[in-house]
Formats: sequence, C-alpha cells, structure tokens
Amino acid sequence: MFRRFLAVLVLASMCSAPLSAATPAPKAAPAQSRDDYANAAFTAPLGEGLRAFYTRDFPAARKGFESALAIVPDNTLALSFLNAAAAQTPGDLDALVDAEEDALAKNPKNPLSHVRLGFSYMFASLTGRDRNVDAREELNAAVMLDPTSQSAHTALGIMRESERSANRAKTEFVEALTTDPQNVLAREYLALIYQTDLKDPQRALSQIVNVPNLVPDYADIYFHIASLMHDMGQYSAAIGYATRGLQADVGHVGEAGQHGYTLLARIYLDEKKPDDARRVLKASISAGTDVAYAATLLKKIDDGAYGKVEASPSPAPSPSPGKKKPL
Repeated sequence: MFRRFLAVLVLASMCSAPLSAATPAPKAAPAQSRDDYANAAFTAPLGEGLRAFYTRDFPAARKGFESALAIVPDNTLALSFLNAAAAQTPGDLDALVDAEEDALAKNPKNPLSHVRLGFSYMFASLTGRDRNVDAREELNAAVMLDPTSQSAHTALGIMRESERSANRAKTEFVEALTTDPQNVLAREYLALIYQTDLKDPQRALSQIVNVPNLVPDYADIYFHIASLMHDMGQYSAAIGYATRGLQADVGHVGEAGQHGYTLLARIYLDEKKPDDARRVLKASISAGTDVAYAATLLKKIDDGAYGKVEASPSPAPSPSPGKKKPL
C-alpha cells in the first residue's frame, strides 16, 4: 500500500513591526497557469518524436523526446513516450534505467530524478519485469520532496488506474492538474475513468476534446475521442476521429492503429451499415491488427447477424499500412 503525501502550507511568521507602521500588503499577482504546449521549443521536437514513433522509427523518436525533455524536463507525455520508444528496442530500456539510477545516485534530493526513474521502472514492468514496487517507491519519494510534483502524481495515478483503484487514481490526476492544467496524460487517464468507471462520456470528452489542438501528432487521443463520440451516439464525428487516428498511426503502434479499424466497424454496425463495417474489418485483418476480434465480427456480418443493408458513401478509413506508413 502506498501513502499519498499531502502538501502542508506553513504560513510565515508575522512581522514584528508595530501595527501603526504597517501598510497593506500588495496583492500577489495571480500565478500564471503552466502550459507546456504553448512553447514551440518544446512542441516542435515533441511532434517530431511522435511522428517518428508512429512510423516505428524508434531511435529518431527517442531523439525527439529527449530534445523535448531538455526544454520541459517533467512533461509526462514526453517522459512516457521516451520510455515507450526505448522499450521497443532490446536493451535500450535497461540502458535508460541504468542511466537514471546513476543520475539519482548523484542527486538523491532531486524529485525529478526520482520521477524519471519511477517512469522507467513502470515501463520495465510492462516488458515482463515486475518493478512496480520500485516505481512506487521512487514516485512517493518524489512527492515527499515536492508535494506539488505533477509528474509524480500523474505516474502514481497511472499505477492506481492499472490496479483498478479508480477513486485513488482520480485523486492523483486531479492533483496533477491543479499544478499543470494542460497535463495531457493526466487528462487522458482522467477521461478514461469518467468513461469506463463513472459512465459519464460527456464529462470525459470535456477533459480531452482540446488535446488535438495541443498535440496534433498524438494519434491515440483521436481514438479516445472517437470512442467517446461513439458512446454518445455521435457517429459521424466518431468516424472522423477514428479515421484521423488511423491516418496518424499507420505504423499501428498505439491504440489508434491497433484498434481503430474495429472501432470503426462497431460504429458502422450501430449505423446499420454492415458493408462498410465489412470493408474496415478486412482492412484490419490485412493490417494484422485486432485480427481475432475483426474475424469474429466479420463472420457475424457474413452470417447475417447484422442484416443486409446497402452501404452508404460515408467517410472512408485510412489506407492499410501496406500503402503508406505513419502515425
């Protein structure tokens, strides 16, 4: 069990000057909201990294994310993708963990050093080695050193969400957004909680609908918005977002590329357009994504489970990756 460390605000001692000599203290200027995505020096290399990642050029992706983190060292989206790119090449994630362990040994009081190592331990767990205890230890240490660390709270929220502890995860994401209102990763996971646990797709959508404006190369966000639009019965918009996700993730690395075709199929089936659904399911099988599920749906359509309705000229999904490769 991990403990969340709450920040305690300590007021400064009162001035010893006599009241008659005191003058009203000037009002503090409102703190400026953090917005990493308003900084072109950060977003340009982040976009390069995302485009390379979704085309499976993982060495180039790492360079982009490292350049972005040189500008904003604690951006959680860049941290996650740096580790995701490293995890795609044997040995690279181990090397990243080693480098971050060395960095922490040199500066054990730096909360960001704990956060970066905690992220890498989380990804190491996803690749088959259970480093979750180590990850939580590092992230809690980061919060002890800096209770307002949005990156530590985001990572702790991700761990809680993976354990299906939705309330605790939500608390962590809300805490992260208090410090960093434009934290894309925290918004994405919070939207997932609203969608799947709280069954509130409208509120979920409000968390992420503007993310494409902040990070237009983030393919998976289009998939999530499409899923929410589908839940709300806004089929035309859902088709548009799912298609855009496929066009961005032609390397089929993330959720948009892996599950976009079958999401489109479900939307078409709800629209009673089985022939359109059949077309995208065949594209999914051809691309090697969601093959078992796509084949199951395709068989149901061929068996007449969804009727025989003429296909209408609705927006077509992106070409299969055999024709072009991106994300």
